[in-house]
Amino acid sequence: MNGMLTQVRSFERSVQLLMVNQFTINLGFYMLMPYLAQHLAGSLGLAAWLVGLILGVRNFSQQGMFLFGGTLADRLGYKPVIVAGLLLRIVGFAVLGLVDSLPALLAASAATGLAGALFNPAVRAYLAQDAGERRVEAFALFNVFYQAGILLGPLVGIALTGVSFRLTCVVAAGVFAVLSVVQIRALPARTAPPDPDRSAVSVLSQWRTVVTNRPFLLFSLAMIGSYALSFQVYLALPLEVKRVAGDGHVNTVGVGLLFAASGLATIFCQTRLTTWCKRRLGPGLSMVAGLGCLAVAFLPLLAATAVTVPGQGPARWALAVGPPLVSALFIALGTMLAYPFEMDTIVALAGNRYVATHYGLYNTISGIGITVGNLLTGVTLDAARNAGAPALPWAVLAATGGACALAVLGLHRTGRLTLAPEPRPHPATV
Repeated sequence: MNGMLTQVRSFERSVQLLMVNQFTINLGFYMLMPYLAQHLAGSLGLAAWLVGLILGVRNFSQQGMFLFGGTLADRLGYKPVIVAGLLLRIVGFAVLGLVDSLPALLAASAATGLAGALFNPAVRAYLAQDAGERRVEAFALFNVFYQAGILLGPLVGIALTGVSFRLTCVVAAGVFAVLSVVQIRALPARTAPPDPDRSAVSVLSQWRTVVTNRPFLLFSLAMIGSYALSFQVYLALPLEVKRVAGDGHVNTVGVGLLFAASGLATIFCQTRLTTWCKRRLGPGLSMVAGLGCLAVAFLPLLAATAVTVPGQGPARWALAVGPPLVSALFIALGTMLAYPFEMDTIVALAGNRYVATHYGLYNTISGIGITVGNLLTGVTLDAARNAGAPALPWAVLAATGGACALAVLGLHRTGRLTLAPEPRPHPATV
């Protein structure tokens, strides 16, 4: 841990602030969002479809507006867009805790999503620019702070929600308010790398530059399945724990262990693993190895389907928690292997031009992968249960990881992960 802190201190103050920024963003977000559905359905008595609508609006507004947020960051500068996103989330979280009307709840949910669409691409582009040649190392540390926020947020949230959900919302909004003040006062202003054509280029031309970047699009499509697989820590793995353990204490503890184990593994292993990968594998093979780990992650669950579920007792608890826990650790390992190099590759493929816009489009594509992947996973789980074929979902998920690994390996071997596209001149500048 001391070595990691020494690494953090070796970066510029702006990079350190962005890491703390991301930790605090996730702390505030995850102290509230895991308990929002319970509040909407329980305290407010909303129907399940309305709860789904409110949560869906947040996800749609964030995923659908990432490109917009990245574009603003490239045109207006990173700091104003980061601060605007933080301020918008203050309003969204406060309203979620203070109102009970459906229109206001929908508006607040949309605001919290739009906030993420504003600051996420800007933060990553800012970090990439100020980290310079140490981008991979910076993104590895960034992932540690990211996971630490996810790990701590729900623990704080459950204590606050035990008092009242309104208190949780107020504290979460307060966290973002403090963070906003810190960013306004201490975060240096940064703009995108100098581009002499920027004033002459329209937003549509800027988007055209990004969407016609063929190597970037190929990489985005090759990685899309990895996000669907990573998200199964929140969907398929908890459902498997519940299927075997049933409702009750073992289910609750088992699901908690999944999140705790993956978060702690990242906190303690990310930076060492990234250093090893830089020395032994390089960017392309590190990402391939990470995707391979995501494929392997579902094999313990596949193997467990061959075991008859025992009656109540330690054997059943071990079957309920053991395979999903191993899977969660492999998913964490796959993410640790791939993520820093993945973020660095996006900068390289962008040719250091419109980096935030590239991150924005990449996040949107990844969000589509998560949404479609969750839908198909849910359908497959139901179909497998009805057909008496419990191995089917895990085989499909493992095959998806293998396909993604092969796709990225193909891009690596053909040099498409290292060659930045040449900037195309805009017609107005010719």
